Amino acid sequence: MRRFSLIASSVCLALAVACGGHRPPEKFHKKLVILGFDGMDPRLVRRWMDEGKLPNMQKLARGGGLHPLETTHSPESPTAWASFATGVNAGKHNIYDFLVRNTATYMPDLAMVHLQPARFVLGYFPISKPKLTSTRGGTSFWVTAGASGVRSSVLTVPVTFPPEVVPNGELLAGLPLPDIRGTMGTFYYFGTDLSRYEEGNTEFGGILKRLIVDGDTAQTELVGPPNPIVRQELREVRARTPQSDADRMKIAELEAREDVRLPIAIHWNRAGRSATIDIGDNTVHLQQGEWSKWINIDFDINLLVHIHGMAQMYLIRADQDLQLYISPVNWKPDAPPAPMSYPPSLSADLYERLGPYRTLGWAEATWPLNEDRLDEKPFMDDLYRAFDDRAQVILQRLDTKQWDLLVGVIESTDRVQHMMWRLIDPEHPMYDKVLAAKFGDSIERVYRRCDEFVGEVMSRVDPSTPILIVSDHGFHSFRQSVNLDTWLVQEGFMALQGQKPGEKNLHDLFGGGGQFWENVDWTRTKAYAMGLGQIYLNLKGREAKGIVNDGAEARAVQDDIAAKLLTLTDPATGARIVDAVYKKDDIYSGPYIANAAELQVGFTDGYRVSWQTALGGSPPGIIYPNMKKWSGDHGAFDYKQTPGTLISNWPIEEPTRIIDLAPTVLKYFGLPIPSDIDGKPLF
Repeated sequence: MRRFSLIASSVCLALAVACGGHRPPEKFHKKLVILGFDGMDPRLVRRWMDEGKLPNMQKLARGGGLHPLETTHSPESPTAWASFATGVNAGKHNIYDFLVRNTATYMPDLAMVHLQPARFVLGYFPISKPKLTSTRGGTSFWVTAGASGVRSSVLTVPVTFPPEVVPNGELLAGLPLPDIRGTMGTFYYFGTDLSRYEEGNTEFGGILKRLIVDGDTAQTELVGPPNPIVRQELREVRARTPQSDADRMKIAELEAREDVRLPIAIHWNRAGRSATIDIGDNTVHLQQGEWSKWINIDFDINLLVHIHGMAQMYLIRADQDLQLYISPVNWKPDAPPAPMSYPPSLSADLYERLGPYRTLGWAEATWPLNEDRLDEKPFMDDLYRAFDDRAQVILQRLDTKQWDLLVGVIESTDRVQHMMWRLIDPEHPMYDKVLAAKFGDSIERVYRRCDEFVGEVMSRVDPSTPILIVSDHGFHSFRQSVNLDTWLVQEGFMALQGQKPGEKNLHDLFGGGGQFWENVDWTRTKAYAMGLGQIYLNLKGREAKGIVNDGAEARAVQDDIAAKLLTLTDPATGARIVDAVYKKDDIYSGPYIANAAELQVGFTDGYRVSWQTALGGSPPGIIYPNMKKWSGDHGAFDYKQTPGTLISNWPIEEPTRIIDLAPTVLKYFGLPIPSDIDGKPLF
């Protein structure tokens, strides 16, 4: 099977000790394999099964069937995978969305991880390392099982970073493991085609650099990780109140050198349609349309502190224009800036056995395709390599046989549907007949690749071993964008002041110096939207400038918003836009319910909350066509219409929910199910 067979043949099956150090002795004489494919849609699986295109999944399903798997409110990957791991609703595990907000400042931040920065003395000497803490509550089933002796191998499951201690087991972290800049994936585009007005940050995480060629050489730079010493000084100066003119000048000076930058020289051979790139200690020669191998990129903070990463380059053009793409700088598995596995040596041991493999939690190049900096072919080429990177890790660990429970997740199914759904939906405003002829089978091809991978796994385990194929949610077409904050303004729930806000980007979100909500008048705002379909009340006593009283007034505002949303229609077609609106007290329970949004909006097929709403923006207009290549989605859709997939070779008791997987595993190994688990065993 393409690369998989080659990978498998390179693994020494006679090893008595698995990579990652000594493993505990076998206590349980049974095995269980769970393969996760993020976003795999049960409707597509059924269609391609019936057409004979997924023979291995079809064979597996003969034992236990294909089932829709109820997902979570909202049907977002972090929320659903957290419920998969813990068997509980979000009120008990605290992951509601990709974003959380600070009620004191209203500023959003990425959910899932809390960072305590490294500390330095005398502006030079490190006295403490950065400390990363997961914000996810609940207990993973592999931790509960491991405490009783079950040997687990948990591989790139989302919401497993930072890695937790797995008794008697191992874990290689997945999403939200960041890039070297601490983001979900900052890509780089260097081009002679850019004007000086286009340079800067893209809406979703790219850095654009204009190339000026002198002779045949362009000098530029790679923006690397934030300098932790400069960041510490920035925090200290910003904390001074009141700030003097000298403080403000100091802040501007520090911000100018906040990021470590690495010089790049690009030597352009127009006649040969090629370029030679000098970066760090690397010299890379590429032809137009060629990808590089992984290259090591090191960033020196000072003589004592160094950050090691790796990236790939793609020479887009080298004829009339020079265009170079550099991937997000991944953590180097044998020298990560913080542990990315448990035990910490596992990531390095895998690197030694397999060579470079991508470590970024969001491993595929969705953002550069969405920003029109890559086209479909290099996107798909890169996506297949991302798939293989995850697959080779899972197969390598599978072949060690040093496990009772193996859980591995591949996310390429999700990413290809996000970007290529427009080519299977002729009603999508970004449908392109010519592109559909070339790439309209991209989603199907990835599903078939999944099927081949399932066949590889089936061939390596005993036929009596239960194999479960799981996805966290399904998919919808994302044809129309809905500005939820703009709607709140129009309906009088949110108030603006002064100049109308412009469009936001991720730099505003995480690097804007507190100016994210600069045009909102909180003294007249009852509710605000952020993330994918979440609406929060501006509660008195909770938000810093809250005006809504808890209790009867809060319930009345919720009822008013929900009732009006359910009548919202598309003025162009009259179609209903919202299927359901859920109140947090009706859908969540547990110790973290206070962190939930008061309302979760469930949009109907074709409509999704806009990117600007997700970023906290409220530009003019409520509904407009989605003219982005990101054309399929699941977040913010009604969970009832967005089930995931469950395929099993063992009989399953219906109905099936993602919260049912954790208790199913525990029961299979004969272990007691904790009383706080919300799910039920499926066999």
